[in-house]
Order: sequence, then C-alpha cells, then structure tokens
Amino acid sequence: MVFLAAMTIALAGRAGAQTGRVGGTVKDEAGQPIKGATITAENPSSAPSSFTATTDDKGRFSMIGLRTGDWTFAAQAPGFSPEGTRMRIATIGQPNPPIEFKLRKAAPAPTSALGTIAAKDLQQELANADLLYNQQNWDAAIGAYRAILAKAPALSVINLQIAAAYRNKKDYDNAIAAYNELLKTDPNSDKAKIGIGMTNLEKGDIGAAEQALTKAAEGISPTREVFYNLGEVKFAKGQVDEASKWYEKAVQTDPSWGKPLLKLALVQLNKGDKEATIKSLEKVVAVDPTSQEAAQAKSLIDQLKK
Repeated sequence: MVFLAAMTIALAGRAGAQTGRVGGTVKDEAGQPIKGATITAENPSSAPSSFTATTDDKGRFSMIGLRTGDWTFAAQAPGFSPEGTRMRIATIGQPNPPIEFKLRKAAPAPTSALGTIAAKDLQQELANADLLYNQQNWDAAIGAYRAILAKAPALSVINLQIAAAYRNKKDYDNAIAAYNELLKTDPNSDKAKIGIGMTNLEKGDIGAAEQALTKAAEGISPTREVFYNLGEVKFAKGQVDEASKWYEKAVQTDPSWGKPLLKLALVQLNKGDKEATIKSLEKVVAVDPTSQEAAQAKSLIDQLKK
C-alpha cells in the first residue's frame, strides 16, 4: 500500500496544478439571452469542487480555475425550469467547447421562495462571494453566500459552496449540515450525498462515510461518482477487493471515464502484476486521452517500461 500511496500522491502533485476555463450562454426558448442566470459547476473529486457564475446582459458566463475532469453544470433563473449538462474539462490541448443552455418558462414560484433580489445585484453578490472563496477567506465567503440565500432561498444549490468552504476550514460538522440543507430541497442530490460521505471520510469517521455512500449507491439512480467514491472509502479501509468492485461499477456506468480505470490499474500495480498494470494503464490512455488520469497513466507506463 505504501508504494501505491506514494505514487498516487507524486503523480497528483504534477498533474493537479493545471486548470481550465469554460464559458457559454444561457437563453430562453426564443433565443433571447437571460441576464442574471446562475450557473454552477460541480465535481466532487476536484478541489475546489464547485464554482458559481452569473450571466451578463447578453446571457454570457465564464468560469476559470476548473481542474481537468468531468464536471456537472446547471443553469437556473427565476421564472425558468433549471437545466443541467455534463462535460469533460480539459486543461491542455484544444479549448473547451462553449456550453449553451436553453431554459424553458416555468410556473412562477412563490415570492417568498424566490426572494426579491434583483438580477444585477445577485450577479454582483455572487461574484463577491466567489472572490472571497477563491481568496480562501472562508468565513467571509460563508457569510456572503448565506446572505444571498437569505434573499433568494430558491438558490439552495449555494449550500454546496458553503459546505466546500467549511470543508476547507476542516469544520466538518457544519459542512455536513450545509449538505443536509440542500437535501431538504433536493433530496436526490448526489452531490450532497457524496459530499456527506467524503466529509465524514475527511473527518476520520470511515463508518459514517461508508454508510452515507452505500445509501446513495442503493438509491434509485446512483451516479458513477457515487460508485467511485464508495470505492475510495473501501480503499481507505484497506478493503482493496471491495474497492475494486465499486471502481468496476463506476466503469460499467461510464466506460470512457479514466478515473476508476486508473485506480484499478494502481490496485494491480500494488499486487505486483506489472504486465496487467501496463495493459490497464494503456486502456486509461485509450478511452480518456485528454484527462489528467491519462497523463498519470503515461507517466507510470514510462516508469514501468524502464
């Protein structure tokens, strides 16, 4: 296990420094730009794991600092039904393609839920809160995000940012509380469920982490991230074979995702099966060539072939 941990940390240190940029537009069904729409980006396996942006008067938005990997993007605006999409963010090679959201009109929500905050004010307040977060001024960022929620309770997804700030402070109980706040309005949020599981793991409560992620995995439509992170918990417990089963389930859910494939290769490496490891690493490169995992796999292949 020592070799595996050391190799993983060393590779992650080299590849993790790269960040990417993505932008796009939010428009209504008639093709008109929506000003002040909120866009969130989530990747529980990244650090930071979430970003928030708002659109300008032409419906445009931009995010900078996303690490290589698969991100879930969601757009929402008062009076419209939210829309989501997934995209792999690359930090090298070709620019990331723009994301184009088209929101449909929705039945108006109660004023008490949406609040009365103006779109331009919301845009500025979110930008200020994000700036504080990116400056690692965690307490001020939390306060800013909570102030926005008080004015616009419908933006409950902001609890993900609040939870992330608490996790960076190592204030794990309040992070879990923030995730639970989101689950009150979105009981099916895998991001919140995974967040609870991984926060418990960071807290050192492996049993609670395993319980939270197992419950998520047994849900109606668990995502690949649920399976992968449950594998991470099993691995942390030293249950390598059990971890492999969950990594494999993540691969079955998305055969083109390099992250669990790389972990399966590292498990083989730790068992001393050099040839099988190289074949598995080559598969990572083949199915997910522009990913951070592919870069790590190439580096390992070069070392193993020396």
